[in-house]
Amino acid sequence: MAGRLPEPVRQARDGIGEAALWMAFAVAATTTFGSLWLSEVEKLPPCHLCWLQRYFMYPQTILLGAAAIGRWLWIRWISIPMVLIGAGISTYHYILERFPDDVASSCDKEVPCTTVWIWKYHFLSIPGMAWLAFLTIAVLLVMARPRDAVAVTPGDSLGQPIGAEQT
Repeated sequence: MAGRLPEPVRQARDGIGEAALWMAFAVAATTTFGSLWLSEVEKLPPCHLCWLQRYFMYPQTILLGAAAIGRWLWIRWISIPMVLIGAGISTYHYILERFPDDVASSCDKEVPCTTVWIWKYHFLSIPGMAWLAFLTIAVLLVMARPRDAVAVTPGDSLGQPIGAEQT
């Protein structure tokens, strides 16, 4: 059927949907705290591209915290474009780390964007972790649903609140 989500996707959306704003807030807050920890406690200086990623992540903590408290699903129209731009910067930064070239010469000589401070599991660096955070927030925002969302089941034209018993 056109326009219908596959059953496993619908179940995941319905199960995570009500908590998705809080989960997105938790990802943004953890990422913000992690980047501050790396720069202020571990003394790893952020490069220019790291700062750009921070510009798109830090406001998410405030936006998504307020959205989770107020159940403001409309915030996704502000938040999703920001996280997609941040993910794009993270992608570029990750590629630049993996394949440094003459473009990297335009970076700051003291803190070049090609410096790899963390390398875990043979693929995960700081921009890679930022990319995962941006992508996770975007997916959670797409999955976010109102508290009393109506799930329409086949043969039920009116639907019932999710979790309600059918009579």
